[in-house]
Amino acid sequence: MKERKNKQNVKKLVAVAMFAALAYAVHFVHIPVGFLNLDFKDVVITVCGMYFGPIYGLALSIIVPVLEFITVSTTGPYGLIMNILSSMAFVGTASVIYRFKKTLSGAVVGLCSAVCAMTAVMILANMFITPYYMGVARSDVMTMIPTLLLPFNAIKAVLNASLTLCVYKPLTKILKLTGFGKRESDGQTDSRESKKIHTVLVWAIGGTVAVAALLVIFLVLGGKIAFN
Repeated sequence: MKERKNKQNVKKLVAVAMFAALAYAVHFVHIPVGFLNLDFKDVVITVCGMYFGPIYGLALSIIVPVLEFITVSTTGPYGLIMNILSSMAFVGTASVIYRFKKTLSGAVVGLCSAVCAMTAVMILANMFITPYYMGVARSDVMTMIPTLLLPFNAIKAVLNASLTLCVYKPLTKILKLTGFGKRESDGQTDSRESKKIHTVLVWAIGGTVAVAALLVIFLVLGGKIAFN
């Protein structure tokens, strides 16, 4: 029994390490908007946190930004702090709520709450940290809140939430099929046909919201895709 548990723990750590590597790789495709930057690593980290538990999600919320800081970041300690705060607010909120309600409604509530938490945390962080990074008065940063900071962080959070909703089931299904980190049932007793309908609805709604968010980023905020 103990040996089996040890093997399961090793598999879980391997899977979490794979999520960390994937999250690091994903950030190389990003969307700069002014001095702000949108990437998709939080989607990968959130899936990890919802599947394996908040502790793992929060750990990756620190580990992946630190890897970025060491290897490719050009924003220095400012970028590192903002990265960690953003990821921890989003990933932590979504995964904690989902841990106590492992259903589709729990995932939706968790992700919606994560959108609010991340947006609020980043507005506060911009108010108190950005003036030092940009060398400007706090009043100057305050003027950017309604026109740039609030729209950007809200749309970024919404995009992360919708993409997480779309990819959670496919990614975790692969994990289950390959034997990585199997966990207890979510407690759902829906029929197979009902689950298919739920899946289609999730993809339709999540995909529509994601496309709408991307259109706002590109057409309204002037974002452009970058690879580096």
